[in-house]
Amino acid sequence: MTGTRSGEKRSGFCRLAVVAGMLAVSSHALAVPGKIVILRHGEKQDKYALCDVGRERSLALGFRYLGGNAADSVLPSEGPAALLAITLHTLETVSPVANIWGKPVVTYSAVPLPDQSDEEKDLLLNKLTQAAARDVLNNPLWEGKTVVMAWEHKRIASKSLEKDYPGEKITLRQLLNLDRLDGVPASWDGSNYDYLWIVTYGNPGSAVPTGFRMLKQVYAAPYDDLPSNDWGKKPEFPSGSECKE
Repeated sequence: MTGTRSGEKRSGFCRLAVVAGMLAVSSHALAVPGKIVILRHGEKQDKYALCDVGRERSLALGFRYLGGNAADSVLPSEGPAALLAITLHTLETVSPVANIWGKPVVTYSAVPLPDQSDEEKDLLLNKLTQAAARDVLNNPLWEGKTVVMAWEHKRIASKSLEKDYPGEKITLRQLLNLDRLDGVPASWDGSNYDYLWIVTYGNPGSAVPTGFRMLKQVYAAPYDDLPSNDWGKKPEFPSGSECKE
């Protein structure tokens, strides 16, 4: 009997802890970052890993755009408040940058499974993207700061995917209110691995962004062999590359 009562008390405590956590989150609603940097993962070899070019790009990102002494940094001097990833490709892409700053990667983990159907994969990616966007716009630790999101391109923006789920927000374009701005592409083209989307939120307490720009990654030596194709254009991989679109 004592064990049962003790178990009931622990169970009740857990329920109270969950409720308290929910109240804490709700009390910090719309704790919006000042800036979100969105990028697609690097070029891939298969569904598990980046190819040689993608691995090189993951290093180049820190060298030029996302590192502590980056030549053309898009981050503040103190670095990002958080780095987020969703798939193995995105984790591999952003990990070198995370190591530069000595920060963990917050991962909304979606890994390929042998018996997973396309529908199951889509639903999982949708759910995790929604969770990530909700956290980004409500985490008081990130309020007014910069968050980096390395993501899967269809969940960044996809006109066709959005049509498949009417009445539901499933892409970052929708979830982060980028669709409220002019000039934001309706889809992230499958050929493009070499762009950064930089989103700014200038009105405290508002989740509607006030600025957006697309930045094409252009590299000097030692990374000047990386593809730097225009938006919507196919990349030219080096001869002998193991990369697949």
